[in-house]
Amino acid sequence: MRIRTLLATAAAATLVLTGCGGKQVQEPAAGQATSCEAGDGRLTIATGNTGGVYYVLGGGLAQVISQNSKLRATAAETGASVQNIQQLVAGDYDIAFTLADTAADAVAGKDAFDGKPQSIQALSRIYPNSTHVVVKADSGINSVADMRGKRISTGSPKSGTEVIANRLLQTAGLDPAADVQAQRLSLSKSVDGMKSGTLDGLFWSGGLPTPEITDLTTTLGGAVKFVDVTPQLPELNKISDVYEQGTIPAATYGQAADVPTVQVPNLLVVRDDFPANNACAVTRLVFDKKPELEAVHPSAKLINRDDATKTDPVPMHPGAKQALGG
Repeated sequence: MRIRTLLATAAAATLVLTGCGGKQVQEPAAGQATSCEAGDGRLTIATGNTGGVYYVLGGGLAQVISQNSKLRATAAETGASVQNIQQLVAGDYDIAFTLADTAADAVAGKDAFDGKPQSIQALSRIYPNSTHVVVKADSGINSVADMRGKRISTGSPKSGTEVIANRLLQTAGLDPAADVQAQRLSLSKSVDGMKSGTLDGLFWSGGLPTPEITDLTTTLGGAVKFVDVTPQLPELNKISDVYEQGTIPAATYGQAADVPTVQVPNLLVVRDDFPANNACAVTRLVFDKKPELEAVHPSAKLINRDDATKTDPVPMHPGAKQALGG
């Protein structure tokens, strides 16, 4: 709990809980970078739920940008991936955290994006999200298919968690709208529901460890368990090839054994008119100041240059390419 409090305090120092975006100086015009020196101005970063890693790491990134460039950055709590991209394109935010599957849908105009391709580009691939499926131990749920008729949180509306939760339900032969008692709740409310007994299970897509999941497993102990969703990976890959097999190590949440799971890479994205010099500067800071980000949250240890440009089908921003030597 002490670790969770410290992480939340670090994040809160740089977060603004408002959806209003800051406006940055548009110089030079978007295009090939002529330098990697950031201009003056303000940036807003769309993150995610307060109990998630986006929120914590986004606050750390805002601090790194503000302390090491002329830009002044703030990070905002949001519902996460889908909402982040929609509001990024609308001009409410300048940089957004997003899951790669949601970003792939966005550039293709699929599903939540209603046939309207979104004009976004990537600054970098960052750490992977692990899919957490946590249920009450006495719920009778041993697979996603067992969730029929159960009270399940599928995540905040317009979040990346909701996207993968619905896909996991569908690939298990369930209709999220009819076959489960779906609750579209934020992570903190999902955890509260598990504690109070109003939920049988929850989906969450986040970095390791996620503070709210730590709280849940610490508080309820053996009264909750994780569900292995990897048998559905082949069907998920028919939808998108961004899904990968991963593991939640036993020590992460004090479990008796490792939990096989499905991972999804995360991306930092911007609009395609984001100034190239700022794109270059911010991308360099992600890697040059990686130790500072790791101090904010251990998920940042999984950010690496070898994977940074693996953002397909989302195109890389020209300024980010310059920063990464591409």
